[in-house]
Amino acid sequence: MPYSNKKLLTRFLKWRYRNISNRTFIQLMSLVVGFLAGLVAVTVKNSTYFIESLLKRGIVFSENQLYFILPTIGLTLVYLYVKFVHKEPLQHAVSSIIFSLSKKRGLLKLKDIYTPLITAPLTVGFGGSVGLLGPAVKSGSAVSSNLSRLFHIDAKTRTLLVACASAGAIASIFQSPIAAIIFAVEVFTLDLTMMSMLPLLLASISGVLTSYFFLGNEVLFSFSLSEGFKLEDTAFYVLLGVGTGFASIYFTKMYFRILSLFKKLKSPKYKLLVGGIAIGIMLYAIPPLYGEGFGFINNLLDGNHLKALGTTPFDAFTDNIWVVIALLFGITIFKAIAMTTTIGAGGAGGVFIPTMVMGSALGNVVAKVINNLGLGFSVSESNFTLIGMAGLIAGVIHAPLTAIFLIAEITGGYQLFVPLMITAAISYLITKNALDYTIYTKELAKIGALLSHNKDQMVLGLMEMDDVIEKNFKPVHPKMSLGEMLHQSVSKSKRNLFPVLDDEKKLIGIIVLDDIRPMMFDTEIYDTVFVKNLMHAPPEVIFYETDNMKQVMKKFQDSGAWNLPVIKNGKYEGFISKSKMLTAYRRKLINYSQ
Repeated sequence: MPYSNKKLLTRFLKWRYRNISNRTFIQLMSLVVGFLAGLVAVTVKNSTYFIESLLKRGIVFSENQLYFILPTIGLTLVYLYVKFVHKEPLQHAVSSIIFSLSKKRGLLKLKDIYTPLITAPLTVGFGGSVGLLGPAVKSGSAVSSNLSRLFHIDAKTRTLLVACASAGAIASIFQSPIAAIIFAVEVFTLDLTMMSMLPLLLASISGVLTSYFFLGNEVLFSFSLSEGFKLEDTAFYVLLGVGTGFASIYFTKMYFRILSLFKKLKSPKYKLLVGGIAIGIMLYAIPPLYGEGFGFINNLLDGNHLKALGTTPFDAFTDNIWVVIALLFGITIFKAIAMTTTIGAGGAGGVFIPTMVMGSALGNVVAKVINNLGLGFSVSESNFTLIGMAGLIAGVIHAPLTAIFLIAEITGGYQLFVPLMITAAISYLITKNALDYTIYTKELAKIGALLSHNKDQMVLGLMEMDDVIEKNFKPVHPKMSLGEMLHQSVSKSKRNLFPVLDDEKKLIGIIVLDDIRPMMFDTEIYDTVFVKNLMHAPPEVIFYETDNMKQVMKKFQDSGAWNLPVIKNGKYEGFISKSKMLTAYRRKLINYSQ
């Protein structure tokens, strides 16, 4: 930052501290963050739609044959950008935000602002079967994080403002401010207090107003509710809840299975080529898999399933409703595959909107099956399409309240609130019992970076091992005599514990002062007793790279020790004492609870 700008910022900060209270400043910042996140969402959306509109004529003219090459072109452009500009692998948007909040005090890089604005439109615009919500949230969160750093905002408030950015982006895309707030609470495990509620509300309103300002009254889903909830349909909504629950399990497992297959391809070029060809084949056979899929959802809501399916190799058979049902069920199956293939091949995008597409297809399939079984039942296909979306959202990302309020706001009322609750709750319960973690959280759980509504686990997750490692222990060598140890280490140490290290600084044992106290004054054995005869193995060892703070606490509990050695890169790093860890935990808990 130039000196003049830095000086101006310093003057502003001094003026702010004197004239604006911290609470008021946070509220003002939440409005700004909501506006900027909304602006980011509008930019991502319009950039993608611009690319799609340019390519649409070519797709029609080529009779869908361009589907074979467009995804590869888009993925190649993303690959070139990542290699020569971004210069590090793309990360899953929401997961990287959670990791930042958990382990990096809410700090996101400056390039996280503009990278999603470039890579997501290229991926989705050229046919990648992913969503734009994740990139919009990532970019907005990065804006919030860097603004917070610029204005010297503390880590805890920075976390709140990052959540405000996510609320602003979601509110802007879906024009659903309540669901946006609930998403921030459910996914980022934010404590919903009056202190956090007002900034989230202001950011959400700001995001919605930004969307209205730039897009007018344009709505994502052109839907008006014609049929409300009927009591006799309750069993069918239960059935839909069960179906979306199992579909959510399939979606999640397929995601990790396909990603594991792509990890076996070491070269990004091979991933790009395999992924691009696979997506192209799927798009040619099932055109609705192209891009996000909001057009597909809108056509289903309008009752026009033929337009939703588009031109496919099976057009000659679509007069048969069961062929239509089979094709829609195919979209349910292949949306998860196409989405994960796009991400595995190096594309940028989110999973939230693909879950909506898959849920809408599944809901429509269930309704069509009920209506065409010949048993005299009749249900609203558009209602089931909507509620199917809620079921998949609740199951896949473990956010039932977000799912309920999002669909309720989309419909413009709460006439479907009861069936939404039934389906979302059943889907969530089934998935939660089958899968401990979501697409967002599974990898984070492995490294102890998972945020939780459990305050104890949350505080442990926020603690850093470097903050509690103590290094003022005097090491000893196994070939040292007792006399050498007493004169060189014991007499100069304030601790009663001594790590035994070999020539390569590897820990091979420990000596506790109590072990040698009976022989400390027996000078006759000073030269005949050696450290290697006195040392013993530590009760437990902490591994810096793999153990998280929850595992460290468990090792203390299981071993009963008060000090445990830390091994980093195979070598001795220091000790963690239970007393220091509990003190750090208490301080973090007090700070978190305020």
